[in-house]
Amino acid sequence: MSQTASSLLTTPARASQHSTLLRQTLASMNQIILGKEQTLRLALTCLLARGHLLIEDQPGVGKTTLSHLLARVLNLDFQRIQFTSDMLPADILGVSVYDQNSASFKFHPGPVFSQLVLADEVNRATPKAQSALLEAMEEYQVTTEGETHPLPSPFFVIATQNPSNQIGTFPLPESQLDRFLMRLEIGYPDQADEKALLKGRDRRELLKEMETTLTPTQLLEIQSVVPQIHVSDALIDYLQKILSFSRHSPCYRNGLSPRAGIAILRCAQAWALLDNRDHLLPEDIQAILPATTNHRLQPSVALAEEGQDEVVSQLLTVPLD
Repeated sequence: MSQTASSLLTTPARASQHSTLLRQTLASMNQIILGKEQTLRLALTCLLARGHLLIEDQPGVGKTTLSHLLARVLNLDFQRIQFTSDMLPADILGVSVYDQNSASFKFHPGPVFSQLVLADEVNRATPKAQSALLEAMEEYQVTTEGETHPLPSPFFVIATQNPSNQIGTFPLPESQLDRFLMRLEIGYPDQADEKALLKGRDRRELLKEMETTLTPTQLLEIQSVVPQIHVSDALIDYLQKILSFSRHSPCYRNGLSPRAGIAILRCAQAWALLDNRDHLLPEDIQAILPATTNHRLQPSVALAEEGQDEVVSQLLTVPLD
C-alpha cells in the first residue's frame, strides 16, 4: 500500500473515528427501517463507493423512507423528483430563461442540483426524460446552451422503479441500468417487525427527530479511503474468474462488463471498510455480488424460469482457487 493509503487506514485515531461514525449511522438507520439491516448496509455501501442506487419493489415498502433517511443521517441537501409520462428533460436539469435586465439568458438549476436526489418511479417517465437524469449521473454535470454546470459533491441518486408488469411503465434499457452501481429490493417486513411498525410512531415523525451522524465533509473523506482498501492479487484473480464465468456460461445472454468488475470491486472495498478492515476478503465480494450484478445480467431462456435469485447464485459457485 502507498504511504498515503497506509496513513489514512492505519492511523488509530482516524480509523477509529470512521468506524464509530459508520456504526452510528447504521444504528440510526435501523431504528427507522426495521428488520432490514442487510439492505440498509448495502445502501450505505453503495454511497460510500460513490455509486447510484436503484430500488425496485412494490409501493409502500419503504423506498421513499430510505431516501429521506439517508439524507437525514448524512445531512445532505435533498430533492425528490416525481417522474411522470409527460415529464421533460428541463423539468430535471433546469432551464435557461431570458433576463430583460441583463439582456441575456440565465440558467435556473433544476432539482437534480442536490446532493441526494430521489428519482421516484423513474420508469414511469419516457426514455428521453430518463436519459437526461442518467447523463447527469454519469458526467456529474449538466450542459445547456453550450455551458457546463457542475453538480454538487457528494452527488447521489436513488431511483425507485415499479415492477415492469405494472401499467404505464417504460423499463430502463440495459445500458442505462448499468449506470446504477446497485439494485436492491426492500421486501416486506417479517411479522415481528411489522407488528412493531404498526404499534410504533409514524416513521416520518421519527425522521424529523433524527440527528445527523455524518457531515458531507466527513462522508467525502471516508469515500476517499474506499479505493485504498488493500486488494490482493489472489482476490483480483477471483473477481476475474467471476467475470469470465458470466461471459462464457450458457446461463447468461450477456456477460459482466469491465465496468461491472470495477463496480464489484469498489462495493466490496466499501463493505470491508464498514467492517473496519483495511483489506479485502472473499466474503466481501460475495456479500455485495447479488446487488451489483442482478440488474446487469440477462439470463438464458432456461435460467430465466428459475428467477433472478438463481441467476446470481450461479456466480457464487465460482471457486476461489
